[in-house]
Amino acid sequence: MKSPLLSLPGAVPAEGVDEGVAAHYGDLFREQRALADGTGFVDLSHRGVVTVTGDDRLSWLHLLLTQHITDLPVGRATEALILSANGHIEHALYLVDDGTTVWAHVEPGTEEALIAYLESMKFFYRVEVADRTADTALVHLPAGSITPAPEGAVVRETPYGRDLFLPRADLESFADAHGPAAGLLAHEALRVEQHRPRLGFETDHRTIPHELGWIGTAVHLQKGCYRGQETVARVQNLGKPPRRLVFLHLDGSEVHLPVPGTGVRLADDGPDGRQIGFVTTSVRHHELGPVALALVKRNVPTDARLMAGDTAAAQETVVEP
Repeated sequence: MKSPLLSLPGAVPAEGVDEGVAAHYGDLFREQRALADGTGFVDLSHRGVVTVTGDDRLSWLHLLLTQHITDLPVGRATEALILSANGHIEHALYLVDDGTTVWAHVEPGTEEALIAYLESMKFFYRVEVADRTADTALVHLPAGSITPAPEGAVVRETPYGRDLFLPRADLESFADAHGPAAGLLAHEALRVEQHRPRLGFETDHRTIPHELGWIGTAVHLQKGCYRGQETVARVQNLGKPPRRLVFLHLDGSEVHLPVPGTGVRLADDGPDGRQIGFVTTSVRHHELGPVALALVKRNVPTDARLMAGDTAAAQETVVEP
């Protein structure tokens, strides 16, 4: 979905999975500062939007998701995962129920596979699953924003701000009334600062929830059975995850950021040291400078000096070893 807001002055398109919205509008740090101050909004209209309606929507989703949502109050935001049979993360959903419909936004391009899985699990339950991406756009308002939600919008309130599900036809008028717009790079910089993982960025084909700190926020440990629960329970009660998420303060003298996938090694091992992890997301932050998230082996000492490629990095613990 290509956003009409790419026609705004200074808009530079994002690339890769985020293609379709603006990476920035000409001033990355100004846009970050605006979001940090609670002003402006972020166009996330490229994200997938999926709805579930019907009397059994909450009890049915409760059986499939890692989150406890049987009695989810109207208007309360939550997040949840869908795992493989081996406990690996397949989907991440950001949810809210408006009293008749569960609204979820998901990573761009994942909605088709998600819907196919949900449809395969309907059986006799009174639910209807729909792809609303074509007619619904997601907009993010930062924490502290006083911008009112337009009439007809579905609001998902979180500690990090509000997600608005808007009719896609209203996106341009919303931008006219509630600018300035901030690009996706500003949104990503704040996400990294907040240590929040993102599917497809901090995850690979073998990631389990414990590695990213999703236990508690997206995984409820006291709920009933769901696919992959055995792995979650086993790691929680008997084992330890093989990797852990860390936040990296990168050497600011380097011109280029280490790209996702760049190997991480112990600085004391020298340039030929073995890889003990990899960078997942790297950004330039308006206050912190160059920073990144990375996955490293669980037993890497929390005070070890690291190298992300050729860039020196100091680590900050996100997931305890």
